Amino acid sequence: MIQLTELKAIIVDAEGVELTRQEEDLFKSQKPAGFILFKRNCVTRQQVRDLVAAMRACVGRADIPVLIDQEGGTVARLKSPEWKEYPAAKTFGDMAAKSRQEGFDAARLNSYLMALELSDMGITVNCAPVVDVPAPDCHEFLSASRTYSPDPDMVGWLGEAVCRGLLDGAVTPVIKHIPGHGRARVDSHLALPVVESSHSDLSRTDFKPFKYLSHLDMKTALWAMAAHVIYSELDPDSAATVSRRITDEVVRKEIGFNGVLLADDISMKALGGTLESRVRDTLAAGMDLTMLCNASFADRALALSATRTLTAASAKRIEEAERQRTMKLGTVMKSGKTG
Repeated sequence: MIQLTELKAIIVDAEGVELTRQEEDLFKSQKPAGFILFKRNCVTRQQVRDLVAAMRACVGRADIPVLIDQEGGTVARLKSPEWKEYPAAKTFGDMAAKSRQEGFDAARLNSYLMALELSDMGITVNCAPVVDVPAPDCHEFLSASRTYSPDPDMVGWLGEAVCRGLLDGAVTPVIKHIPGHGRARVDSHLALPVVESSHSDLSRTDFKPFKYLSHLDMKTALWAMAAHVIYSELDPDSAATVSRRITDEVVRKEIGFNGVLLADDISMKALGGTLESRVRDTLAAGMDLTMLCNASFADRALALSATRTLTAASAKRIEEAERQRTMKLGTVMKSGKTG
C-alpha cells in the first residue's frame, strides 16, 4: 500500500458523478491525499459509493479521506428526496438558548444521524461544525443561519455536541474557520476580509470555541479549516491561511490545536497570486493540506503538479484522526446501525 508521505498534500474534487478517463489518469499519476464531493457529484447513494471507491482506487489507499460540506440548512451537498435534509446551526442555537441541555442533545443526535448517512457511502470527513462567533456586522453568508450563537461559550458547547455526534457515527469533524471568521464583513468567496480587532478581543471571543474544542478528549480526532481572513494585529500582511506566524503562534500555540489543519478553498477570491503560489503559500504557512474546489481540469492538474507530498508530521496527524474515526466505525458496525 502506498504511504501517506507519497501523496500530494492537497484535497481536490471531480467534475461529475463518475470519474472521467482523464481524471483517473491524473489522480493515478499525481495521487492527491484526499477528495471532496459537491452536489454535482451526488445523485444516488450507490452512485456516491461507486465514485468514492473509484477515487480511492486511483490513489491506491482505501483509507484516504473523502470530504463533504454537509452542515445542514443552506450548506448541504446531499439533498432530498434521496437524502434527509438537516436543520441549520441557528436552529440548535435557538433551542439551546431556551434549554442548554436539550440544544446539546439535539445537535449531537442530528449530527450522528447525518454521520450514519455519510459513513454508509464511504464519506469519512464532514466540513462541520462552523464554530465562528458572529459579530453584529458579520457578513450574512455566515451569520444568516450557519452560526450557532454570538455567545462564544454556547458556540463551543454546541460545536462539541456536533463533533461528538459525527464521531459517534464514524465521521471526522472539521471545525471552521480557525482562528475565527465571525468578524468578517465581506464574503471571502468574493473578497479578502480584514479584521482590525485587538488580539485581546479576538482571544476573548473568536478564539474561545476553537480553544475549548482543542483541549477536549477528542482533540486529535478533529480537523480544522483555516480562514482566508487578515487579522491586522496578528499579521497585517497575510491571511491566516498563508501566515506562518498565525499558524505557529495562534493556531498551534495559543489556541492549542494539534490536529489536521486544512486551508479553505484556494480558488476563492480572497487570495491573490497565481494558483501555484497559492498552493505553495498555504503549505509554507503550515497547513497540513491545501484544497482546490470547483476549478477546471487544467487548474486541478496545475495545482497537483505544484503541490509537494505530505510531511511526516502531517501524515501522522491524518493517521491519528483516522485511527480514532475507525475505532468509532467498529462500534457503529457492531451495533448494526449502518445500512
